[in-house]
Amino acid sequence: MDKFVINGPVRLNGEVDISGSKNAALPIMCACLAFPGKYTLSNIPDLRDTKTMLKLLEIIGCKISYLDNSIIIDTTKCNNPEAPYDLVKTMRASFYVLGPLLSRFEYAKVSLPGGCAWGPRPINFHLEAFKKLGAKVTLDSGYILTEGKLKSAKIKFPIPSVGATGNVIMACVNLEQEVIIENASMEPEIVDLCNFYIKCGVIINGVGTNKLSIKGIKIKEEINIDYSIIPDRIEAGTFLIAATATKGSIKINKCNYKHLDFVIDKLKEVGASIFFDNDSVSIKMKKEINSVSLETDVYPGFPTDLQAQWIALMSLSNNTSSIKDTIYLDRFTHVPELVRLGAKIDMHQNNANVVGVKKLFAAKVMSTDIRASASLIIAALSSYGQTHLSRIYHIDRGYEKIENKLSSLGAIIKRENE
Repeated sequence: MDKFVINGPVRLNGEVDISGSKNAALPIMCACLAFPGKYTLSNIPDLRDTKTMLKLLEIIGCKISYLDNSIIIDTTKCNNPEAPYDLVKTMRASFYVLGPLLSRFEYAKVSLPGGCAWGPRPINFHLEAFKKLGAKVTLDSGYILTEGKLKSAKIKFPIPSVGATGNVIMACVNLEQEVIIENASMEPEIVDLCNFYIKCGVIINGVGTNKLSIKGIKIKEEINIDYSIIPDRIEAGTFLIAATATKGSIKINKCNYKHLDFVIDKLKEVGASIFFDNDSVSIKMKKEINSVSLETDVYPGFPTDLQAQWIALMSLSNNTSSIKDTIYLDRFTHVPELVRLGAKIDMHQNNANVVGVKKLFAAKVMSTDIRASASLIIAALSSYGQTHLSRIYHIDRGYEKIENKLSSLGAIIKRENE
C-alpha cells in the first residue's frame, strides 16, 4: 500500500493542466451501453475508477481499445446485462450501468453499490423512477433486478439527485415516447451526459435546467460517435483552493471556469486575485486568508466535493468560519485527521465550526475518501514538517497523477511504499 510523504510549507507556483471530469466520464462510459456501436471517448482521466469501469464494461461484453489518448468502447456484442458485486462494491458509479442496460435489454441485474466510506447514499430515487417507467424492480441476494418494457412517464424527484437523474436519462434513450424529469440535477456532468446522447440522436430539451424532456430513438444501424469529456471542475477547484491555502500563484489550463462561478466568488471573498483567459484561470494569494462561511448545495451552489478542501483552507484563516454540508450529513471523516495537523474544528452534526490558526504542523494522517485525501494534501502542503499521508488509493480514484502535477508547481511530495 502506498503513501504520500509531503514536506511543507511551500507556495505553489506555475501552470497545470486540468484532466477530464471523472464524474462526467463514468456515466458517459456507461451510456455507451444503451446503443450498439463504437464510441471514441477523449479526455478520459487515467484513474483507478475509470479502469474499474472499463473492467466492468468488458464483463458486460464490450470490447475496449485505445487510440492515442482516446478510449474506444465497442458495445455491438454486449450480451451480459449483469454487474457483479466484486466490481460494483468498489465504486458506486458502477450502478450507472443499470439504466442503459435496462433500456437496451429490458433487463438488468446489478449489485447494490459501494464506493467511498462515508455514510449511506440511498438508491431509492433510482428504483422508484424505474418503477414509474414500467419496470419491475426486485432485490435478490444483494442484487437489484430490473426488467420490463419501459413506457412514457413524468418523474419528479423529491430533491435533485445527480445519480438518479443520470440513470433515468440513460434508461429512456430507447423509448420513442416523451419522458419528463422534474427537479432534475443541473450539474455540468448531467449536461455533458445529455449532450453526448443528443450527439447520438436522442431528443433532449431543457438541458441545463431542472426540467428535462427526453424522447428516445430506435437505432437502425450501429452508432459511431466521437465525444470529448468536459474538464474536471472539482480537480480545478481543488488546485485553486490549494494555491490559496499555500499563498501561491498558479494558472490552471484546460478548464471551464464557468462551472466554478460560486467557488471563484468565495475565493475572492477569501482574498485571492483571480483572472480569466479563454480556458484558463490564474489565481494569486498574497494576503492573509479571510474566514468565509458557506453551505454546500446542488449546482450552481458550492459543491459538496469541495467541502473538505474548504475546511482545510479555513483552518488557516484569520477568524472563525462555519461550513455546513447540506448534501451529505456525515461527510466529515477528514476532520479528525485535520485536527491531528493542528486544525481547530468543532463539529455539530453536519456543521463544522473552524477557528483559524497561524500554523499547521506535520503528522501522520490517513485518507478516508477521495476528497478527504485532497483536503489533507492541501493541509500538508501548508504544514511545518514532513507529513505522511496513508491509504492514498482513495485519491488515485479521483485525481490523475496528482503528485506529478503538484511537483510541477513546486510541491515536495513523493509516493512511497508503507
